Amino acid sequence: MAESKAKAKYEAVKEEIRSLGWARPGCVTRRYTTCGNPSCRCMAVPPEPHGPYYQWSHKIHGKTLSLRLTDEQARLCREWAANYKRLRKLVRRMEALSLQETGRTLGAISRS
Repeated sequence: MAESKAKAKYEAVKEEIRSLGWARPGCVTRRYTTCGNPSCRCMAVPPEPHGPYYQWSHKIHGKTLSLRLTDEQARLCREWAANYKRLRKLVRRMEALSLQETGRTLGAISRS
């Protein structure tokens, strides 16, 4: 009985993974900048910085990769990053279920 419940949970996690869209690691940040021109609005009191500018960043082999994004690209990357986080969480859940059930199976074999 316990195995069928675990199997059902495992299958539900698989279905949730299947339902995810594209997944992309990294994060999207919104930045405002100043140009340094003394007569620009960004140097006024109070300052009105330029922006927002969107940027996607991710570490690959210890190096940070960053890309400038349009508003639409930023929206897509946020969605993909959320899917990536969800995917990682679901895979960890699958691992936990697998360890639990394979441990139970190995225990049953060693007792027989």
